[in-house]
Amino acid sequence: MPSIEVSNLTKRFGNLTAVDNLSFKIKEGEVFGFLGPNGAGKTTTIRILATLMSPTEGSAVVGGYDILKEPLKVRETVGILTENPSLYERLSAYENLDFFAEAYGIESRKERQKKIQELLEFFGLWERRSEKVGNFSKGMKQKLSIARALVHEPPIIFLDEPTAGLDPAAAKEIRDLIEMMSHKEKRTILLCTHHLEDAQRLADRVLIINKGRNVALGTPEELEDRVGGTPQVEISLSAANKKIVAAVKSVKNVVKVSAAAGRLIISLKNPKSTTPEVVSAVVKAGGKILSVNPLRPSLEDAYMKLMGEKNENS
Repeated sequence: MPSIEVSNLTKRFGNLTAVDNLSFKIKEGEVFGFLGPNGAGKTTTIRILATLMSPTEGSAVVGGYDILKEPLKVRETVGILTENPSLYERLSAYENLDFFAEAYGIESRKERQKKIQELLEFFGLWERRSEKVGNFSKGMKQKLSIARALVHEPPIIFLDEPTAGLDPAAAKEIRDLIEMMSHKEKRTILLCTHHLEDAQRLADRVLIINKGRNVALGTPEELEDRVGGTPQVEISLSAANKKIVAAVKSVKNVVKVSAAAGRLIISLKNPKSTTPEVVSAVVKAGGKILSVNPLRPSLEDAYMKLMGEKNENS
């Protein structure tokens, strides 16, 4: 049973269609990347799934609960980090979490204390627990906001632009924490982002949307393969010469060979079976191989190409 199932979801604001007939499923325990430019409909979709707004048409089931029929159950099941999370800056980190834990129905003070300590220690904030949040850096506030989303132990987490505006070190910390939550906690995470590095590293599958519509869905590798064209392999040599190039060109399934500064860029079919034959041909021709690397398009390459195709066809 999917952790989240979205069917023909549509949201209109007057003449603007923010989400347009969107359908997808998210598996339990999956990190699901939600990619698209600003204004693509990502945040609107998350707000609908978190029951913060209602769809115009369509339906969704989150954690086994219908968003229209059982919104309170959905809210108990999910934790959400919004793009601009609100924290009470005059309260301490501990007081913020204690307030939200009580709001989520954790009535036992002892239970709240235990959970808050676990979270603040997990996020490296326990030593700063008594400090007012207004004195925190943006990265610390972001970690505290994620802790707030987890205080009631939801199995499903919505993270809307969790690394937006952070410096590289803070962004890496947040990515590491998301990986930890996924691998150790086995939570389902919907990661809404336009940072392709986040999706490349963290997501099991990625949905690219634009103008509220589905552009492409698959693993990062599947999306990369869709735009990859003829596979390529790079071979670095101590030196390249005409004899080596001719030997590589003679290998079956080699389409093209480019040589420059001790590097061969080889376009080839069936890389798994052809690459060993190419390496053998280079060695027999007297080449001294320093490295062999497959050349793949990145998720960024796939994203830009797929978005370009969508814009051309729309």
